[in-house]
Amino acid sequence: MRRDQFIYALLAASLPLALRAQTLPTLKMMIPANPGGGWDSTGRALGLAFTESKLAQAVQYENRGGAAGAIGLAQFISASKGDPNALVMMGAVMLGGLITSKAPVSITQCTPIARLTSEYNVFVVPANSPFKSMKDIVDAMKKDMGSVKFGGGSRGSTEHIAACMMARAAGMDPKKVNYVPFRGGGEAVAAIISGNVSVGGSGYSEFAEHIQSGKMRALGVTSDKRIKGINGPTLKEQGINVTLGNWRGLYAAPGITPEQQASLIALVSAASKSASWQNAMTKNGWTPAFMSGKEFADFVDYEFTSLRAIMYLSGML
Repeated sequence: MRRDQFIYALLAASLPLALRAQTLPTLKMMIPANPGGGWDSTGRALGLAFTESKLAQAVQYENRGGAAGAIGLAQFISASKGDPNALVMMGAVMLGGLITSKAPVSITQCTPIARLTSEYNVFVVPANSPFKSMKDIVDAMKKDMGSVKFGGGSRGSTEHIAACMMARAAGMDPKKVNYVPFRGGGEAVAAIISGNVSVGGSGYSEFAEHIQSGKMRALGVTSDKRIKGINGPTLKEQGINVTLGNWRGLYAAPGITPEQQASLIALVSAASKSASWQNAMTKNGWTPAFMSGKEFADFVDYEFTSLRAIMYLSGML
């Protein structure tokens, strides 16, 4: 038996007996964002881990962007009730979007499965930008806030919140931040490289290839310490007292049984240990942050409350 076959056999053995006895499932993955962004890359990387590790027969993807994931979430809740093979990508961005949009749906209507990754926001500019640091950005905002156009995910995304936090930390009115939301990472990348926005923000994985190719320059990251792959200082090192993390996870459909929830948690846990997923983590610079079940649900409740407080203090509510 080859080493990879042995690993997959061990992973399969870790699943509940009832799950192992079934035919491999065909999973349905709702990605509540347009192609090319963080949720899209995370969802498809996980789907590949499912199939390559022989944990699922196939994974069907659906992208439905808008309102920081609220539109896709609403469709998922409506169409997937009781479906034990349906999953939806989500994360801190979705919580921020639900807060700002006052959407009629809630992530608590779904079934918590697992948090997968953690990531910090990176702020970038096109290669020919006159800005050399985030301090330059802040100085330009102090002269004319409207002249600096931030680009990123939907209103309420972590990069939007971070931009408002920067303004507040520098003594400016965060409500006056000139922020342009995009429905997907691909749209944001195009706007940044073309110079249609002054500075863009997102997770490192969305910008990595463009930073490495020289099409973008990273000016700062919202972490406490410098991140591998980014040749640049943190915001705090530049005198901007802002740190903010991002994370991504999975929920399942409303109305599934506790046994079905346990099977999905075991399935995702096994996939997270596969070589396919570990390679994706390294390639994208994601930090492992696995957490499942009730612990994950409690974490989401805390994050929702914490984000609401940050957004209020940043003038977004």
